[in-house]
Amino acid sequence: MTEPRKWALILGASSGFGAATARQLAVAGWDILGVHLDRRGTLPAVAALHADIAAAGRSVKLFNGNAASDDFRRETVQSITAILQEQGGRIGLLMHSLAFGTLIDLVPGDTQKAVNRKQIEMTMDVMANSLVYWTQDVVAADIMGPGRIFAMTSEGSEKAWPMYGPVAAAKAAMECYVRQLGRELASRHITVNAILAGVTETPALTKIPGAEALIAKAVSKNPYDRLTQPDDVAQAIVALAQPGTHWLNSNVIRIDGGESSSA
Repeated sequence: MTEPRKWALILGASSGFGAATARQLAVAGWDILGVHLDRRGTLPAVAALHADIAAAGRSVKLFNGNAASDDFRRETVQSITAILQEQGGRIGLLMHSLAFGTLIDLVPGDTQKAVNRKQIEMTMDVMANSLVYWTQDVVAADIMGPGRIFAMTSEGSEKAWPMYGPVAAAKAAMECYVRQLGRELASRHITVNAILAGVTETPALTKIPGAEALIAKAVSKNPYDRLTQPDDVAQAIVALAQPGTHWLNSNVIRIDGGESSSA
């Protein structure tokens, strides 16, 4: 008997953790649905991702647009539903890896303005609230489950870093949503976990003020004497997507090589 097709929906698929996970899942036999926001300068990376997934023998459909837009999300879910009806299978994995937010202090300094309402709400909407909205829509469309939801968080959710306040708040909210969604979706056999990677040199990291110091400290703490790589996280997510992990739910899972446990 042929096994049903396995589809993964990755939000933030074109770079960093999202792209690495898409590639690793494709090698492991998953078909890929990816959402990304790219302009002309970064489209070659999107084309390379598409080619790599196709070379692994898997189906791939990438949607370019603002994942935080209600209209784009609804239209994309409709398109995905049509694809699944035509090709068969259901979404067995949803990954939230959207990394777009405002990096600025919460209160004004001598030479710098403070974050404003629009920036706070945008950061929260993209990096936290969108997890809820995408989950609502794929569940309502009955195109997911049983399966796994993974949301990328960061150590900044529990520590204070320069100019990281708006993003830190969004990451903390994301972890709260993970716990609540894990409870609400258990009856549908969908688990929800947050992934806290070690310091990883991604496009998002390079935008954080003082990133060089974070990198140096992470390398000095890590038992492997190196930074976490996107593939380290991607390979772990592939393993966590297996049926035998169905009892792992509503957690923050550290994938950092032991970095966080070292002084």
